Amino acid sequence: MNPSFLRWRRHLLWALPALVLLAGCNGGDTSKVPQTHALATYNSATWESLPSVADNDLLAGFGAWRSACTRLKADPIWGATCSAAANVPQTPTAIRSFLKEHLQVYGLRSGSGSSTGLITGYYEPVYPGSLTQTPSANVPVYGVPDDMIIVALDSLYPELKGKRLRGRLEGRVLKPYDDAATIETKGVKAPVLAWLTDPMDLQFLQIQGSGRIQLEDGRQLRIGYADQNGHPYRPIGRWLVEQGELKKEEVTMGTIAAWAKAHPTRIPELLGSNPSYVFFNRNPDSNEGPRGSLNVPLTSGYSVAVDRKVIPLGSLLWLSTTRPDGSSLVRPVAAQDTGGAITGEVRADLFWGTGEAAGQLAGDMKQQGQIWMLWPKGAALPKVPEVPDTP
Repeated sequence: MNPSFLRWRRHLLWALPALVLLAGCNGGDTSKVPQTHALATYNSATWESLPSVADNDLLAGFGAWRSACTRLKADPIWGATCSAAANVPQTPTAIRSFLKEHLQVYGLRSGSGSSTGLITGYYEPVYPGSLTQTPSANVPVYGVPDDMIIVALDSLYPELKGKRLRGRLEGRVLKPYDDAATIETKGVKAPVLAWLTDPMDLQFLQIQGSGRIQLEDGRQLRIGYADQNGHPYRPIGRWLVEQGELKKEEVTMGTIAAWAKAHPTRIPELLGSNPSYVFFNRNPDSNEGPRGSLNVPLTSGYSVAVDRKVIPLGSLLWLSTTRPDGSSLVRPVAAQDTGGAITGEVRADLFWGTGEAAGQLAGDMKQQGQIWMLWPKGAALPKVPEVPDTP
């Protein structure tokens, strides 16, 4: 979907009073309490039940996961497993033996019992731009605003773990921060990291969560997700469907870009349909992949963004899905990123790499798939939040 990937969390700035009220409520008429169910379930499975993978995919997937161990050495769940993984020879036989010895297989299912879900793709785009504003490069890429206040709700209410509010102080009152349409119209008190030539490039950069800007002198500036304005992410493709401009099955980055090119005067309307706005920071130039939410370089084809309410960052997963052309794609992948659009039970966003070819794969990837979580033996399973039953 962190830095990248991913890509924005949903924060309801205007809902703070209600959240605080709910957090403090106890007792009352239990007959009116809505029925709930777990967002997802983990179902014990056997190694023999997993779809087989090619040796090269096993090596690459295990390598991608092991790279995340640099961030998990002190983790109470993964620390011991990561320490043991450091000494595993890079051979298919040794890796399979290690996995079976240390990890238990759990099939991921939705709260309704479905074992399949949406598997999409993302990538690191490269767009033309400049470090200074020019007649052609006049779309600002903003850093984090100086006047944006961040409130970590879980510092007061642990049950709101991961929830943050973002706003601006007006006197002694915290007001919601500007939405995307306001920022694009009036600007914002923030450093400008670079200038792009196309507002749609900035929108896609925000969706991907990281990217590179090709400068006039041949250098590339790498930027990544730093923060977000606190408004919920709403897909611009959905707006095009609601407007009758595209059919749901037609929505890809390519068709959205083509529509924008054919309707330049409606681009502000399109962009304004998504109130979320991402702010960036400069990342060190490197031959490695961009860094995800776990702050380790992503591995093309073997790193995924996930919903951390269901799959903890750092987890090793077994993914079974298809490529956009329908061919099979089965491999171990590492949960190393998150994203505002990556929410739900059986859900993953596969990182395809950098550049145009990766972007084509990512843009066309809207597949169904299954996910198994490989979890340290003897460790308590993640606690999944409860969600209201559908009437």
